Order: sequence, then structure tokens, then C-alpha cells
Amino acid sequence: MSAPGHPGFDRYARDYGEALAKGISLSGEGIDFFATGRLAILKAALERRGANPAKILDFGCGNGTAAPFVLSTFPGAEYAGVDVSEECLAVARKSHGSCFRHLGEYAPEGEYDLVFTNGVFHHIPGPEQPGALDYIARALKPGGYFALWENNPWNPGARLVMRRIPFDRDAAMLWPAAARRLLRGADLAVELASFAFIFPRPLRLLRPLERYVSRLPLGAQYLVLGRKPA
Repeated sequence: MSAPGHPGFDRYARDYGEALAKGISLSGEGIDFFATGRLAILKAALERRGANPAKILDFGCGNGTAAPFVLSTFPGAEYAGVDVSEECLAVARKSHGSCFRHLGEYAPEGEYDLVFTNGVFHHIPGPEQPGALDYIARALKPGGYFALWENNPWNPGARLVMRRIPFDRDAAMLWPAAARRLLRGADLAVELASFAFIFPRPLRLLRPLERYVSRLPLGAQYLVLGRKPA
């Protein structure tokens, strides 16, 4: 969905998708499966809370591959992306339009109903993570939601996939408990912590069972959903 954003990703801007696809091919699925799956889970969680975001910010948007998935999942929503990789942003603008800005060009003004990020925080050095959360919190409207998707350190498949991807090999995985602490440190109330993508393609007939065990730390990824006080 989102390419993790930092200047070091400039060299992967053109072949990010290819490298990612090669890594996740172990699951038997492609990028689209995970992108649509994350958004479907997120949309269902928001709908249960009566939320229908009209303005959405993709933090660490990378080359913008999330844009069409977001717009199809949330029809009519206004989408924007921010990143720190100029090369990735150039690819994003060429492929998906002008709704992408450098992180330093956007000063948060509390106008977004939803900020989401996928696989970004394991590329942000630990001491800088609270600052990133503060930025995100300031971008949210009162009552707005932040959806943090990360790879699950307890899942051996997730670890193996990351070792197969050049830009993920040296990343420090973010533990779910640490993610929850980060949100609370930015005064975001944690409303949900769940796991997804438990069964690989050979076991796909079991996937309808995932919603019943989503609280168990089994899936390849996890979602922490936070809410800014109204």
C-alpha cells in the first residue's frame, strides 16, 4: 500500500513494487491482495464506529501505490500523501497526480479525518518515532482516526519476507505494545489492536476464520487504530 518513506528510499523509487512483490510472493499472494485486505479491515473498523472519512492522509506514501485502493475503498474521499523521498514523490505524481507533498512542505493543521500508514514506522529510528506521531496527531481533526499498520514481529513468515526485501532487511520491527505506547504518548486513544493475514494462499479456505482470532498475535501484520479526542 504505502512505500516506507525516508531519503534512503530514493534508490528504490523505480523498482519498489518489484522488490516488494518478490518478497511477499512467499505468501502466494500479490501486492493487491494485501492492499485491498488492509483497507477492507480498516473500513469495517471505522464503520463500526460510525466513521466515514472525507479527508485522508497517507503518511509515508512512497510512490503513491495506495492512492487507487484508498479512493475505491472510500469513494468521494479526498486523498493526499506525504513522504520525505523526493524520488518516490516524483513517481507518485507521475502515476497518480499532484496530491503528494514532501513532509516538510505540509504543516499539520488538524484537517484530516483519517491518517494511515503501512510499514513505515519500522524504518523510522526509535528516537524519532514520537515526533512522527506528534505530526500525525496534529494533522487529525478532533475525533479523527490514525490507522497504523505494521509487520508482526511474532510472525516468522513476516520476518522471512522482510529478509527477502532489500530495503527491509535492516529495519527494526515495531512490537504491537510499543505501537500502542506511541499512540498513547501522542494523546491518541487506542480503540483497536488486531492481527491480519494469518493464512497463506495454500490455506485460503480457512481465511473466513481470521475475524474470530484477530486478537491473537498470529497474522503477518497488525493494525493499531487510535482516535484523537473530540
